Amino acid sequence: MQRMNLVSTNETGAAEKSTGEFELPLAGFKGTPAEIERQWFEQVYRGRGDSMKQLTWRAVLMGSALGAVLSLTNLYIGLKSGWGIGVAITACILSYAIWTTFVKIGLVKTPMTILENNCMQSTASSAGYSTGGTLISAFAAFIVLNGHALSIPLTLAWVFFLAILGVTMAVPMKKQMINIEQLRFPSGVAAAETLRALHSHGAKGMRAAKALGIAGVLAALDNFWHDGFALFARLAPFSSDALVTKFNAVVFGPAWVGRTVMFSWEPIFIAAGAITGMRVCISMLLGGTLCWAVFVPIMQHAGVITGSGFRDVVQWTLWGGASCMVASGIFGFFLQWRIALSAFSGFGKLFSREAKIPTEMEAIETPMSWFAAGQIISLIALALLAHASFGMPYWQSALAVVMSFALALVACRVTGETDTTPIGAMGKVTQLTFGALNPGNMNVNLMSANITAGAATSAADLLTDLKSGYLLGANPRKQFIAQFAGIFIGTVVSVFAFTIIVSSASVIGSDQFPAPAAQTWAAVAKALSKGLDALEPVKVWSIVIGGVVGILFSVLPVMFPKQQKFLPSAAAFGLAWVFHWYYGVLFFIGAALAHWFQKKSPAKAEEFTYPVASGIMAGGALMGVALIFWQNGGEILRKFLGH
Repeated sequence: MQRMNLVSTNETGAAEKSTGEFELPLAGFKGTPAEIERQWFEQVYRGRGDSMKQLTWRAVLMGSALGAVLSLTNLYIGLKSGWGIGVAITACILSYAIWTTFVKIGLVKTPMTILENNCMQSTASSAGYSTGGTLISAFAAFIVLNGHALSIPLTLAWVFFLAILGVTMAVPMKKQMINIEQLRFPSGVAAAETLRALHSHGAKGMRAAKALGIAGVLAALDNFWHDGFALFARLAPFSSDALVTKFNAVVFGPAWVGRTVMFSWEPIFIAAGAITGMRVCISMLLGGTLCWAVFVPIMQHAGVITGSGFRDVVQWTLWGGASCMVASGIFGFFLQWRIALSAFSGFGKLFSREAKIPTEMEAIETPMSWFAAGQIISLIALALLAHASFGMPYWQSALAVVMSFALALVACRVTGETDTTPIGAMGKVTQLTFGALNPGNMNVNLMSANITAGAATSAADLLTDLKSGYLLGANPRKQFIAQFAGIFIGTVVSVFAFTIIVSSASVIGSDQFPAPAAQTWAAVAKALSKGLDALEPVKVWSIVIGGVVGILFSVLPVMFPKQQKFLPSAAAFGLAWVFHWYYGVLFFIGAALAHWFQKKSPAKAEEFTYPVASGIMAGGALMGVALIFWQNGGEILRKFLGH
């Protein structure tokens, strides 16, 4: 993509930017960290974020309302499948459609600006996603282990302070990962493209909007073919899911299908691959093939791995993948320690007696004092909660928070490269640590990992939203406030909905709510209750080898900087060991198609690749939400109302 060349002295350019006619700086900027930030400030922020409405009451209230509704969807999906879905793109489109309708019928006078929509999706994302992630994993696992839930006041406090911990933890990461390294964060790119298309009026913008709209409709129809046909007895055998299942049974057979070495048709992941790029997607495919087509069959034939389904097998593969991601992330931080520590440059000013006038960038970035306040308050609150709930020593709570920062750093980097947050894998690292420190205490093991998972979820979610704002020229401090505002409604709705849906311990693990994430967390807590001595040798060696591979992948770009685009991504390689093989295939297909399009027609690829990919992600997500409410809306509402 061509870099933006609009500056504040160009009145026409400023007018174009204010009406949505502008290019997203997807190619990024080059130079020193200071030069990169200056280019963004002059070419993207000025003329937009410094003059346009963004953080308004209507944006926050609309985002809170949408996030509250979408949080119910995420809880339901999570308890059924163990997955959570981002709600930012869905919230962007729904809020735009609803508010535009309000304007047309005269309920409100003015439409939302593009940056108001951006703040709104940050609030909705926080309310609908970041506050509910640990409920379907750690809190549900607590019920599995203990036969009862924590009290509602304790659960509310846990979820609220975990969200604060994660949101404020993202403050220094934003400067490093978004401003300087300019990581992709594909869902953030898709949300920005969607908003730009919705607010465009010029010829080029309308072409992008049309392409996004057509792609969205086709993706929605495809998702209905995949999931919607299953709602009708006569159509169910002809759904794409049923047809692909038959194809896999014939071509691959049950053994390979159990290893997830099969084909799947999910265009959302193909679209994410088109945004992510070839280097990351090839790394994901190579890592997944080595894991699921080589390592797993060897271990199964040797009798080490006795299970045949993904849930059984991933208990063995996740250790090497998590170790690779953690070792690479932490070692990479130390390799770039000068740049990384610049993110904390404002921290020293907290203790300085000299009054200094902040620079233009410092005046709009979230101040480090907010980071410090959030971390200190969360640390104290979580330490008190852990001690009151499980008798956890205060020093162990402090260690869990410190570990959470390091592991959230890794998780956010993985999200930035692959659009997938490895919450479970990072949680297992914490569980492993506390299995050594506090063997025999399953609740401490579980809830220490909950701190890591909660922080990683909220931090990665905020950074994805901030990526959208970065591309659109939003004020990052105002967007942070919007995200923070969503925590309150998200906590209340998610916790009370979870309490109503999971009315007893028997609900978890039932046919209605299998809760695979909770089962996995509980299984690891049980396995580590006897200490690290109970960990099988294969898992120990996987941790060691995965760590070595992660460090090697971090060193190679330093040794061969000119060949960096050909070197493997440790984040993607390690991630492939903790999720299904066919996802790596779908990501690779998307990257390959985008690469081919770029080679065949560079100009058209520059104009249409990202809008089409964003449309596919938006259309698929909207139809997915619609189908869930169509099929389960009545039951969700009845449970929420207590009937």
